Amino acid sequence: MWNLTRRQWRQILVTVILALAVLLFFLWPLPKYIEGPGEADNLKSFVTVAQHPDKHKGKYMITSVALAQARPVSYLYAKFNPYYSIESVASVTGGESNATYDKVQNFYMKSAINESIYTAYWAAHKTVKRHYLGIYVLSVDRRSPFAQALKVGDTVTEVNGHHFNSMTGYQRYIQRQKVGQRTTITYQHNGKTHHVTAKLMRLPTKKAGIGITLTDNVKVSARPKVQVNPGNIGGPSGGLMFSLQIYTQVTGQDLRHGRKIAGTGTVDGDGNVGEIGGIDKKIIAAKRAGATVFFAPYVKPTKLLLKYEEQHQTNYQLAKATAKKYAPNMKVVPVKSFDDAVHYLRTHR
Repeated sequence: MWNLTRRQWRQILVTVILALAVLLFFLWPLPKYIEGPGEADNLKSFVTVAQHPDKHKGKYMITSVALAQARPVSYLYAKFNPYYSIESVASVTGGESNATYDKVQNFYMKSAINESIYTAYWAAHKTVKRHYLGIYVLSVDRRSPFAQALKVGDTVTEVNGHHFNSMTGYQRYIQRQKVGQRTTITYQHNGKTHHVTAKLMRLPTKKAGIGITLTDNVKVSARPKVQVNPGNIGGPSGGLMFSLQIYTQVTGQDLRHGRKIAGTGTVDGDGNVGEIGGIDKKIIAAKRAGATVFFAPYVKPTKLLLKYEEQHQTNYQLAKATAKKYAPNMKVVPVKSFDDAVHYLRTHR
């Protein structure tokens, strides 16, 4: 059975090596990530408002960026594809573990949903309330005296017994204290209340601080009841489009008039739309889904701003340039606020 000639053994060895090379080419993980166009999903399937179904034609679409660890085949493909990019692990995860990164992205999505509900219900003159829970911990400085206690995903609810209604309130209070002053932090971890006392550290600004990156943690309640299920999508960039979908349902107004409308951008409690990453890739996703309108966050370009912007262009500039090249029949609309988007839909049919 194994009485093979040298030539036959050589052929088997070459075949095995080639098979392994092919497997490695397609499966071997590289220390890079590939970003590319994701999906443009119909928000009708994401949002449910009690007794307010969406029966109008057309659809709002939430666009996403596809992100995956690089393999040799995808790395090579991204090298030669203009709307795919190769990203370092640090630029994607911020140096955090995948589990921590996913936790933060899920929080961003939860926060985006809350802000979009508040924005839509407020604009529709419906009952809505914001409940400020505290400051959400996005990252913890390894040098922080509180690093042994505070973890990403915790919510700080009090500092020295004081509760504030915004992260600015907490920041101002802490910065009025002295570096090295012992301070007691009350926080929620996995639904349970904990306390930790330690010394405030000196921040790069030379002021006192805890040593965390933070953002507001807000819960919203509304009537009629609304439920939003984002599926596997994370991050804050769906805020604007969620707001439009919720507003359309809770008011019963037909703003789409049969159109496929895509877009992106964060939204805050005042309805302001903020910039996001990967908008060029989202333009491609929207084009593939047949969108004819795309809402893009607008900020006034300045030399200082453009220095730090993705590809040194604002969201609107990059979206418009990408659409001109790859989706010339899609209208890119600049918006600074939720009201800007609603006004456009009402005045353009």
